Amino acid sequence: MGKLSETLALAQERGRGLSAPYAGSLTPKEAWEVLQLAPGAKLVDVRTRAEWDWVGRVPGAVEIEWMLYPGNEPNPHFLAQFKRQVDQEALVMFLCRSGARSNAAATLAAASGFTNAYNILEGFEGDKDASGHRNVVGGWRHAGLPWTQG
Repeated sequence: MGKLSETLALAQERGRGLSAPYAGSLTPKEAWEVLQLAPGAKLVDVRTRAEWDWVGRVPGAVEIEWMLYPGNEPNPHFLAQFKRQVDQEALVMFLCRSGARSNAAATLAAASGFTNAYNILEGFEGDKDASGHRNVVGGWRHAGLPWTQG
């Protein structure tokens, strides 16, 4: 079994443990590995435009807001935008700040026929530490994975 198969099997097992309604749950490092190993895999960043501009971006990610900035209202066009940019057969991984919006997006994708939808646990910034700061406990940036700032 290859590295990609092992990583996805682990993510699927983790997802079952979390009762996820989608294919599985990946750590940020695993998601980065999948992007390297699976041609055609997509990372969909569902944070807001403000987060992409001010906090940072993942190079090559498909960016579709789950919640619209500045009103923090659900994006009524999310599914249509997603289906336009991601093939239904693609392995797709969802990322947000800490894993909640991406969980909702992965759930919607799976319910819409995307059988290879995964959530990226911890998100881009991870959880808050005891001082209320992010980027210290978990997350894409804390893991040292590629990102850029505007």
